[in-house]
Amino acid sequence: MYKKLFGQTAVYGLSSVLVRIFPFIIAPIVTSFFGPAASSPFVDWYSIAGVITVLLTHGMETSFFRFAQEENIDKKTLISTCSVSIISIGLIYLILGYVFRYQLAQAFETPDQVNFLVIFLFILSLDAFATIPSAILRLQGKPFKYMLSKVAGSTVYFLLVLFFIKWLPKHPEGILGLKYNPDFGIGYVFVANLIQSIITLLIVGKEFFSFSFSKFDFNLWKRIMNYSWPVMIAGLAGIVNQTLDRQFLKYLLPGEEARHQIGVYGAVYKIATFITVFRQAYQLGIEPYFFSSFKNKDSHKTYAVLMDVFVICSCIIYMGLMVNLQWISEKYLGNPLYYEGIKIIPFVMLGALFLGIYLNLSIWYKLSDQTRVGLYISIIGACITILINFLFIPQYGYWASAMAALITFTSMMVISYIWGQRQYPIHYNTGKIVMYLAFTITFSLLSFYEFRTNYLIGNLFLILFLCLVAFKEKAILSKIIKRG
Repeated sequence: MYKKLFGQTAVYGLSSVLVRIFPFIIAPIVTSFFGPAASSPFVDWYSIAGVITVLLTHGMETSFFRFAQEENIDKKTLISTCSVSIISIGLIYLILGYVFRYQLAQAFETPDQVNFLVIFLFILSLDAFATIPSAILRLQGKPFKYMLSKVAGSTVYFLLVLFFIKWLPKHPEGILGLKYNPDFGIGYVFVANLIQSIITLLIVGKEFFSFSFSKFDFNLWKRIMNYSWPVMIAGLAGIVNQTLDRQFLKYLLPGEEARHQIGVYGAVYKIATFITVFRQAYQLGIEPYFFSSFKNKDSHKTYAVLMDVFVICSCIIYMGLMVNLQWISEKYLGNPLYYEGIKIIPFVMLGALFLGIYLNLSIWYKLSDQTRVGLYISIIGACITILINFLFIPQYGYWASAMAALITFTSMMVISYIWGQRQYPIHYNTGKIVMYLAFTITFSLLSFYEFRTNYLIGNLFLILFLCLVAFKEKAILSKIIKRG
């Protein structure tokens, strides 16, 4: 079971890494070519992408895995019901968004970016349409096709960004009839992303067309929606916690200052990608397993072990980044105009780590069909985020946003743990986890603030932590070595 589980997680992890690595590499290309103000439209629009995506998918992916475990539900009917729901909402969004594109651009204080908005509408619609086909691949245990669907589009995205931003401007006469238009600027990244979304949907075309309108079951849809709407609202609140701080910066700071801070904050936030990638890879491989195994008598013990694995890996990634952060950040950002934001990265990454722990803890209310709990916790988090951003951004700018995220995810993690232990107790190795987190945070912050450019001392801290982990987990490691 573990071999299959971690094998699939490894494949999902590879696809997640490859999908994320291209935007990660693209970011310094964008920052070196465009200043913070010029790159801000890209950060600005994509900060609301999560909100729209949650609305378009409205919790159907999680619900699909949940209801796929009920033997009395026909799989074709389930696929069709979920797919028709997403496609219908997506088409309505696309039509209304296009009809009211000028009004929307004005409302977002971006009247000169209507073209970006239209491209953005199509990107998010196509991505939503691919949700259930991708879930089908995961449910059927086809991680390699899933990886192909993600990696092929991402590769094209990366190559097109290089073409539009690095190569095309060097040829005033144009390439293949295309000439670089400086007025369109960052819009070329949007175009590349649109082509990526088209390619992804084409690859999962077989799964996409596996639905039938005649198989749509309204009664089943009502059951699914009763389960999924709290997941959707929780997702919306979660997006407020993760990305909507860019919108607060835009509306609470003066125009030019807002564009500068959005550009800097969005660029340095990308450095937390390594933690995010591991978290997403883990979730992609683990989530179907959670739903398929929760009736097993030893499932709770397995969940506790998996939490240990997740926390240890996250801590190692966090510390590895932190002890080399100054060097990584300067090499990655490239443009000195962005260096001012490096000091917030430790707090951004720590927030990402705590968010990952929270998402692992959240499995208890999904397994026990108490999805409203996730709604309540996310709303509490959203209230904290909004309050801190609203009160402190005018004075502290993106520092307020970074600290708001850290405080929010810490609060959500603690609340979910306490609530879960009362309603659906899983005996996590809490003491050991707290110890790992304490050593990680202490070593990392000490390295960053006292030995920031002394990478030898910083990496010695990392080696000490690895030795601690090896000592504490020697029983498991010895079993792995013997089986290897």
